[in-house]
Amino acid sequence: MHHSQLGGLIIDCEGGDLDTAVDFWSQALGLELKPEDPDDEKYRSLDNGPNAPYVEVQQVDHPSRVHLDIETDDIDAEVRRLEALGAKKLEKIRTWVVMEAPTGQRFCVVRAQSENFADAASEW
Repeated sequence: MHHSQLGGLIIDCEGGDLDTAVDFWSQALGLELKPEDPDDEKYRSLDNGPNAPYVEVQQVDHPSRVHLDIETDDIDAEVRRLEALGAKKLEKIRTWVVMEAPTGQRFCVVRAQSENFADAASEW
């Protein structure tokens, strides 16, 4: 048995100035910028509230797109569940797994991190 839920939306921005991208998305979505994590210069988090999916702006080396994160308390079990539904495992990066839906969208399976995870996640 494991749990999972929609974790967040990640706005992938190819190259360019991350601060300019964050400024645009912060204003476009009406979300304040959270304090920076000095250990990760490729990500900036926007404050979407404690019980809503997190929103991050990420600097990437691939074409710009938006992807979602599915957070879980058991990454291996969630990857197997999603593969059984037709998703493909593409790559393991640090602590998360990049997958592709049968319809072509990429998404990540990540460790649980939302404040409401224990109360809101689905049980499998």
